[in-house]
Amino acid sequence: MDTPLVPPFTCETAIAKVRKAEDGWNSRNPEQVALAYTVDSLWRNRAEFVNGREAIVAFLKKKWSHELDYRLIKELWAFGENRIAVRFAYEWRDDAGQWYRSYGNENWEYTEQGIMRHRHASINDLPIKEDDRLHQWPLGRRPDDHPGLSQLGL
Repeated sequence: MDTPLVPPFTCETAIAKVRKAEDGWNSRNPEQVALAYTVDSLWRNRAEFVNGREAIVAFLKKKWSHELDYRLIKELWAFGENRIAVRFAYEWRDDAGQWYRSYGNENWEYTEQGIMRHRHASINDLPIKEDDRLHQWPLGRRPDDHPGLSQLGL
């Protein structure tokens, strides 16, 4: 895509921005992911408040040391001038081998340069059996032919 992923968003650029965010999070590279956020970015993740890139890196390191075999799918829900709303589901296991599917919604606000300055996430965890997993691809980027949330009925 040659169109820059900066506000004001179109449907096409909002969808591309969502997929780029999904790809970043599926890399599980905290330093790389943090670059998508302003240096003073403000987050609410569940009941935790995270402020700034350094805190984002620390938060993600802790998250992915606990949420093993993490695989995420995001889907555009709505967009406006400089805001995007997504819904998502990710699957992970804890160190005892219990699998979970975490469902949630995020609201994002961007600067004119297309860097996220606010992220508000509400998330719920559902224990699942390993046989009930739907996010079945090798760790890393979700393949283009793997179904999204709507196709999976999530």
